[in-house]
Formats: sequence, structure tokens, C-alpha cells
Amino acid sequence: MTTNISAGLVKELRERTGAGMMECKKALAENGGDIDAAAEWLRKSGLAKADKKADRVAAEGRIVTAQDGGKAVLVEINSETDFVAKDENFLAFADAVAQAALVSGAADIDALKAAKVATGETVEEARAAVVAKVGENVQVRRMARIDSSDNVAAYIHGGRIGVLVEVKGGDADLARGIAMHVAAMNPPHNKAADVPAEFIAKEKEIELAKMSEKDKAKPAEILEKIISGKINKIVNEVTLYGQPYVLNTDQTVEQAVKAAGADVVRFVRLAVGEGIEKVVEDYAAEVAKAMQV
Repeated sequence: MTTNISAGLVKELRERTGAGMMECKKALAENGGDIDAAAEWLRKSGLAKADKKADRVAAEGRIVTAQDGGKAVLVEINSETDFVAKDENFLAFADAVAQAALVSGAADIDALKAAKVATGETVEEARAAVVAKVGENVQVRRMARIDSSDNVAAYIHGGRIGVLVEVKGGDADLARGIAMHVAAMNPPHNKAADVPAEFIAKEKEIELAKMSEKDKAKPAEILEKIISGKINKIVNEVTLYGQPYVLNTDQTVEQAVKAAGADVVRFVRLAVGEGIEKVVEDYAAEVAKAMQV
């Protein structure tokens, strides 16, 4: 027996689930007009679609943040295209996940996926639902959090770079300035003491190899002073404290921080898609190869 599905029922299901009109109509028809059963049917359908898309490379997306005083989180959420990363459904999902990460206290991605968003769904259930809406693979990939009584700044640049910084002493403006610097300059390390000994040894080896035989023949103490000067310059380049401060390049970050009677305890920087191998389509090469067959 065919069930008559009213437009009002379809509208109600759309508002509840966010699914397309035809999908809602089909869900209601499949479930005899029972709106609760239809909503569950759509959710399961979304999970199935999400599973099918899970292997597709998702290297675009956004970094989102949520903060409450000294508690702050960053979350990277990926999509397949930049177009979807700007979609209102994707953006709403991303913001909901950031809030869930902050409120739940989740320390890693597995815990975050099990946390609940404001609607009562888990993050994983909400992810499956947004996959069904946007038609692309969407992944909650990474998160970072800081929970401290110190000054904590969360900074997002263009939706693609996110930074958390913890500063002992100073004020909120200093912490934000340091976060902006980290976003712009991407220092691998905080201070000179944080640079691995293996890195320094390798750089010494490289600098020594670059020197002329004449320089290598100089007395050991002079040679060591020359090498040390070069290594110090390299260390400054790869440390937050050694870099010129982007908000005042007349001083280093260390000088700016110490002038405020402060100390940078730690920082975290996430950028969209870093470490993901992107698939690059080369249509010209593909056509040329096909013509050779």
C-alpha cells in the first residue's frame, strides 16, 4: 500500500535532519510516514555514505578553535575540496566539534569522536550526517588543547592555520602577539635548549664541509668560534625566541617577552592538510600517455 507523504511532513523531516527534500520523501515512504523511523533511516544512510567516502583523500578543510579563559582547543577538520570547506553545513559542524572538544575535555581524537555535540549526537554521528549533506569525505583529523592558569591565546589565521600559546606572565595582548608570530613564522622549536643535539651536530658537520681548506687549517679555538657563530645563527632561525618579533622586528621574541617579565611555556601550531599526500591530477600527461597506446 502506498503511503501519502504530505509536504508538511517532508518539511518537518528536512528541518530535523538537514537532508535533501527527495531523500526525506524517500525516507518517509520507506518507513510508512513515521518521522522518527525516517530520521533514523536517514542517519543510517548517512553512515553508509560516510563509510563509502572514507578512503577518499581529504586534505582541505579548516582549523577551528574554542576557548574559555585558560582552556583552549584547536581542531583540524578536513574535506576533499576548499569549496566544501566554505559550506555552511561544514562550518557549523566544525564549530560544533570545537565546542564539544572544549566542553568534553577530550585529550585525543578518539575521545573527541565519542564526545557529544550540542544536538546530543556524538561527533562521529554528526560527521556522518555532514558527509551525507556535503557529498564529500569529511574527517576530524587532529586536535590540541591547553588547560592552564597562565595567559593562553588561541589564534586562527584565514581558517587554515591555528595556534595555541601559553605565556607565564605578561598579558593577553602579549600572548596573542606571540600566537600571531608563531602562525606567521612557524618556528619548529621554542628556545635554544629545545633544539635536538642531533640537529646541531648535523649542522656543524654541514658547516664544516662548506668551509675552505684555508679556514679549516686555522687554530682549533678560532675554528670553533667560527662554527659556533654559524650554529647560533641557525638556532635563532629555528627557535621562537631567536626570531625577530613580527610585531616589532627591532627586537627578538625573547627580548619582547623578557621586557614584559614573561616566559613562553609552550605553543602548538596546526595547518590544514600538513602531512597529507595530496592527489595531483595531471590531465595533460594522462592524455599524452593515452595517445601513445
